[in-house]
Amino acid sequence: MKKLVLVLLAVFFVISCKQKETKNKVVIETKAKTMTQEDWEVLFDGTNLGKWTEYSKNSISDNWKLENGAMVFYPPENKPEGESYNLVTKSEYTDFVLSLEWQISEGGNSGIFWGVKEKQSLPEAYQTGPEIQVLDNTKHPDAKAGTTHQAGALYDMIAPSKDVTKAVGEWNTCQITVNHKTNQGSVVLNGETIVKFSVNNPEWGAMVAKSKFADWPEFGKYTTGKIGLQDHGDKVAYRNIKIKKL
Repeated sequence: MKKLVLVLLAVFFVISCKQKETKNKVVIETKAKTMTQEDWEVLFDGTNLGKWTEYSKNSISDNWKLENGAMVFYPPENKPEGESYNLVTKSEYTDFVLSLEWQISEGGNSGIFWGVKEKQSLPEAYQTGPEIQVLDNTKHPDAKAGTTHQAGALYDMIAPSKDVTKAVGEWNTCQITVNHKTNQGSVVLNGETIVKFSVNNPEWGAMVAKSKFADWPEFGKYTTGKIGLQDHGDKVAYRNIKIKKL
């Protein structure tokens, strides 16, 4: 009888240890999952534009609308001369992974900026912020102007290795990495890495010197700046925007 009691106690001890181990494992895995989710800052969840404003403004015009979980830009029919409606984040970022989806209209053009600085002397976001091109490669003339102007390109500097864009009206998934600590930048479009580039000098400066931006005094000069979405006069939509600091 005594032997049986000892055996039962041993079995109970083993079961208790297993249950504790399982519980701890669940807690650890849940915590790890939560930490992974918390690494990402949601910039747009489809419900509001609270983390954005128009460049050098304190508000957002009615040209940007919320539709079916996306922010959609409708260019005005009579745009005032010198007026633009580029969106920028309220916060600034240095090293990051930016993830979003974009959908371009037929013959449309837009772009995604980083390193944007708002200055009274600079009326456009593209005067400081490098751009990853958003384009209808089939019908927009920029696609014929050279591969460094095609969708996914580091605009006017690095061409995409291939065209992986989806048809007009479909959503393209884009991930942009800018990491000054490792001197690495990249663009992943629809699951394929199509662009890689250095982000630090002297390589960055050499790239700019060979581009249309060579004589632009403040272009690409800021390692810390805002994320921007371009008004290029065409309808464009963005959704599921999030960023992870590196």
